[in-house]
Amino acid sequence: MEQIKERIRKAFEKSPKYELVEMPHIDCSEDPVRPELDLAFRRSYGRKIFGIKDGEGDTAAIMCFAFTHKVPKSVEEMDALSKDAAMSGAQGDIAIAYTVWARKKGGGRAIVNEVYKMIKESNHLNRLVTLSPLTDMARNFHLKNGAKELQVNDTTQNFEYDIELEDWEKYLERAKGWFKIK
Repeated sequence: MEQIKERIRKAFEKSPKYELVEMPHIDCSEDPVRPELDLAFRRSYGRKIFGIKDGEGDTAAIMCFAFTHKVPKSVEEMDALSKDAAMSGAQGDIAIAYTVWARKKGGGRAIVNEVYKMIKESNHLNRLVTLSPLTDMARNFHLKNGAKELQVNDTTQNFEYDIELEDWEKYLERAKGWFKIK
């Protein structure tokens, strides 16, 4: 029994803790997916940049989003849809992840998990969809991380992460309410 407890303790010690943070500045030339999109594009009209900080305070991965009401098929369409949503006065209800990259091993998967949690806890976002390039690397990354292929377009492909609460999560939320736990 003690050996099992020790293994569990060591497993938790090894797993890095990440903090999801909004990032006001990044070096866009680091982006292997869409380096041509400048900081002004990534920060305007209902768009945000998130990163995950590891235990040492280093940024382990970065993901850029646009918030829309429809699923875009191109970067140009995403630009127009996020502007429309922002100008309507209400942030879009679909989070479109249009680029992601890791600075540290395991960062890509970790940021997907952290963003997934953030969106599930959000009151206004109801979908997490990607606007990915037409590459096998992007396809394999998203499928491996639990996304489903939504559509393949002329120059991009869309994957969707299911953000419905699992039954156990619904029960957990209910129990937290009973015990007044945040």
